Amino acid sequence: MEALLVSTAAVAIAEIGDKTQLLALLLAARFRRFWPVAWGILVATLLNHGAAAWLGALAAGWLSPTAQRWAVAGSFLAVAAWALVPDRLDADEVPKPPRFGAFVTTTVAFFLVEIGDKTQIATVVLAAQYDALAMVVAGTTLGMLAANLPVVALGGRFAERLPVAWFRYGAALLFGVLGVAVLLGAG
Repeated sequence: MEALLVSTAAVAIAEIGDKTQLLALLLAARFRRFWPVAWGILVATLLNHGAAAWLGALAAGWLSPTAQRWAVAGSFLAVAAWALVPDRLDADEVPKPPRFGAFVTTTVAFFLVEIGDKTQIATVVLAAQYDALAMVVAGTTLGMLAANLPVVALGGRFAERLPVAWFRYGAALLFGVLGVAVLLGAG
């Protein structure tokens, strides 16, 4: 249960202001159809984070417990620093005019934009930390949905009013605390 809760909270907080959240806003504005965009986010996240969690669990089996502890703690601290950097969606990452509809466009765009993103890296680290692959994938997926579905539902109406910087600081603090906890043996 801890793996599910930590994974959900970590990704939900880290996702605020992230480029995939900006993509969700663009897709919501472009298609104006909640369910196809929401299902696309779900499918893309399950596929992407499932692969990332599998890689994290695999890597955990290769490392000694001491090396694993240092790698996980270092990764959490690196993600904490990364969370402080404001994210933006690059022009080449904006989806092209839709050829395949809202669901397929969202699924493909979300999957590709999430590759190498801090929430994908966090998923690798969380899967290496917890021996609960399904709970980590479920948690990171819930966190992604918790952060992105309100954006899709509300579109750009409230985006300008959110204190995104504070969410970045909160994400950095959360990942920093997780890194220190792992180093101290509490994680």
